[in-house]
Amino acid sequence: MNPFVIGLIFIGILLILLFLRMPVGLAMALIGFIGFAFITNLGGAYGQLRIVPMSIAANYDLCVIPLFMLMGSLAYHSGLSHDLYCGAYKCVGDLPGGLAIATILGCCGFAAVCGSTLATAATMGMVALPEMKKYNYDPALATGTVSSGGSLGILIPPSSIFIIYGILTEQSISRLFISGIFPGILLASLFITVICVQVKINPKLGPPSERIPFIEKLRAIKYMWPVLTLFLVIMSGLYMGVFTATEAAGVGAFGALLAGLIKKRFTRQNLIAALLETMRSTAMIFVVVIGAMIFGYFLTASRFTTELANFIAGFNLSRYVIFAGIIAVYMILGCLMDTLAMVILTVPIFYPLIVKMGFDPIWFGVVMVLVTEMGVITPPVGMNVYVVHGIAKDVPMFTIFRGAMPFFIMMMLCVVLLTIFPQITTFLPNLMGG
Repeated sequence: MNPFVIGLIFIGILLILLFLRMPVGLAMALIGFIGFAFITNLGGAYGQLRIVPMSIAANYDLCVIPLFMLMGSLAYHSGLSHDLYCGAYKCVGDLPGGLAIATILGCCGFAAVCGSTLATAATMGMVALPEMKKYNYDPALATGTVSSGGSLGILIPPSSIFIIYGILTEQSISRLFISGIFPGILLASLFITVICVQVKINPKLGPPSERIPFIEKLRAIKYMWPVLTLFLVIMSGLYMGVFTATEAAGVGAFGALLAGLIKKRFTRQNLIAALLETMRSTAMIFVVVIGAMIFGYFLTASRFTTELANFIAGFNLSRYVIFAGIIAVYMILGCLMDTLAMVILTVPIFYPLIVKMGFDPIWFGVVMVLVTEMGVITPPVGMNVYVVHGIAKDVPMFTIFRGAMPFFIMMMLCVVLLTIFPQITTFLPNLMGG
């Protein structure tokens, strides 16, 4: 049988296993092992099964995953998320829609030390939703802001999805992190704009809080300095080449620990909780990465990605038409699959096609992350919406999805802007050189 046909059949079986809720890492490893054995021989497949897990576990560069996970866990358990929201609240809380704007700013800040969309949505939801309810914010605006703002967690560096993308495509994780800065600022600005527009049209959606004196606004800096310092140290160090992404992760984890100790926020219990969370998250991600690598070897052996690229190129379509088709696939899958599973499954398939069409791999990584963000606020999966619903149980799911829709439109606009002006993404990485 033609290896390409074998690849197509086994990808179909993989999709079935994923929709049957088989863990994505195990499903990809199983399909990769059987598919590789089918194309080559059983001995070769066993060889991959012996070599890949060891090479992944022993890879120094992959230390970036547990270290950044640890930084996020320490930041959460030290109460930095609450500090961020308090600081943002004092700066803009007395404006119309100010609490919603403060939530977006808080999400930006927490994303800079977290890297997870679900953790950002859950953490900021517990802090921001009670305040917005206190000031009679519209439930759709309040919950839509939190669920959408949480999506900034995987765009603003350090991002767990950037790390996975960099590992799968062998792109520089440092350059990916730097490339996410301007798009993250752009998307946050679009979110704030849509909040202001909604409140301007209907002031009852987000009434201002009591007036906050200017001196209190200045004092807000004391709430935000640990996160701002961490972010600036990590990003400037990466940008100037002072340290690698792995070393930056170590600096970040130490900085988060130091900030918590200075503020006297740590107890034995929350330190142990942070370590256990890091261990669980790291184990899960490593299983997924190992499965993806085994699956990737199978795709290479089947020449599926090469044949797919040649097949599509034969239609002589504009590369932007093909790119639009890829974006459409991501948007559809985003409604049905978890973000990590979608990235792990699609990057080995689409990345060679993107490179063949002449698109910048770093730019595509940012756009892909942005499009996968849409999936966390769209039904039926919409993981951020479920997280927010778990916090605001009195708000119907439909109301949360409705509140997230204006932000979804802003995400689409951001994708369009990044496509028309790719320099938004590539400017800073290109200045880095190397």
